Amino acid sequence: MPARALPGLQRALDRFTGGPKAADAVRVAGGLIAAGHDVAFEHHPPGATGALTVLVAKLAAEGLSARCEIAVPVDALGPAAPTLAARLLDSGVGVALDGAAEPVDALADRLPAVTVVVRADEAGAEERCRALGDRRVRLVAGRRAASELAFVRCLNVLMSGSGRPAVATTDRRLVAIAGERAAWFDRSADHWEHVMPLGVRTDEQRRLVAAGYRVRVSVPWGPVAPAAVLRQLGGRS
Repeated sequence: MPARALPGLQRALDRFTGGPKAADAVRVAGGLIAAGHDVAFEHHPPGATGALTVLVAKLAAEGLSARCEIAVPVDALGPAAPTLAARLLDSGVGVALDGAAEPVDALADRLPAVTVVVRADEAGAEERCRALGDRRVRLVAGRRAASELAFVRCLNVLMSGSGRPAVATTDRRLVAIAGERAAWFDRSADHWEHVMPLGVRTDEQRRLVAAGYRVRVSVPWGPVAPAAVLRQLGGRS
């Protein structure tokens, strides 16, 4: 259902999105960075290379590039993904490769500075984390209760490795476990990070930052970002 048909719903969703245009997203990012957060951008619809080019230019103009990461949807971009990812890295922003394991990992082999997104409830996630243990990996928690064990197993693999884990969950229990695992493996706060969605459990985000943890806030933006957020809140991808 188009958000514009429901003004009340649109206003409610605004706090979960960075806005329809790059200028809106950069403004949101600036506020987050000023508050001590890092930022992860996700454009909706995926694969809009022109919009990402505009975003990168505006981030550079505001001096925000080093604190930001941009999602590159490998499946949606297809053959254009390697060129875009390399160009984004050259501009000074971070890159998170998202999509099916085989093409993402193949591209990551060519671009060692990227972050690889791994979902804990996907088949072979633990083995994939083991193979990527010396890399930057964003581990995303699943929605099913049964996926918690898989998440913790993957978390142990990443925290014990030499890479840089990013722990993407808002579940308080899993957030606490991540902190415990980091302490167990003597991993300092500047060698891993939390990733949490914009507008979700903001008190917890502020608490973590105040406690010295790194928190990257995921900012969905673009013309259909509200619809994407609505699907996510409803439990659909």
